[in-house]
Amino acid sequence: MKVGVLQFPGTCDEVDALLAAERAVGAGNAELLWHRDRDLKGVDAIVVPGGFSYGDYLRAGAIAALSPAMESVAAFARDGGPVLGICNGFQVLCEAGLLPGTMLMNPSRRFNFRQVELEVVVADTAWTRAARPGQRLSIPAKHQTGRWYAPDALLQEVRANDQVVFTYAQDDRPNGSTANVAGVTNAGRNVVGLMPHPEHATDPLTGSADGLVLFRSPLEAAGVA
Repeated sequence: MKVGVLQFPGTCDEVDALLAAERAVGAGNAELLWHRDRDLKGVDAIVVPGGFSYGDYLRAGAIAALSPAMESVAAFARDGGPVLGICNGFQVLCEAGLLPGTMLMNPSRRFNFRQVELEVVVADTAWTRAARPGQRLSIPAKHQTGRWYAPDALLQEVRANDQVVFTYAQDDRPNGSTANVAGVTNAGRNVVGLMPHPEHATDPLTGSADGLVLFRSPLEAAGVA
């Protein structure tokens, strides 16, 4: 399996995402994809990493969602290809209409950075197959615009379709997100976004390797794990 990691001006976590993917699928099986290039280079899965794409001007992720590469990512997702959005990548996928809801600024209007505990709610997505429902993951979160929001009607729809993938465990939410939501999936369960950073939790030396669950999941989904 080959994983592509998208890179925008202002992306700052693409190297960690690349290394996390290589830990899961093997060295040399992950590469960067430039935002102006529509060619996805035959990758089997795509990670849209964290950072501050285009300086988060307009809204976080809004300009990046219009990039040439995202046109290809949207087509890839429509065809069932696995796409993971992390932090700013989650914001980009919401802005591109690939995931439900929108991202708002934290109620404190401050940048928060701390370790959080997530609970896996749904384990049948392309990015959670290696997890189990109810599993707790210790993963760092760092963001200012991380409050996932959905109006009541959309929240009911997302819940009815089991599209809430991660919640902040025991009200451990750093951003006031609706219903404690930390990550969601699309109806096809191949696109997942979350605010915390699993690519920063892939080595016990950093305090947690729980993030590897996400990067190993596409292998299980493809039946090659």
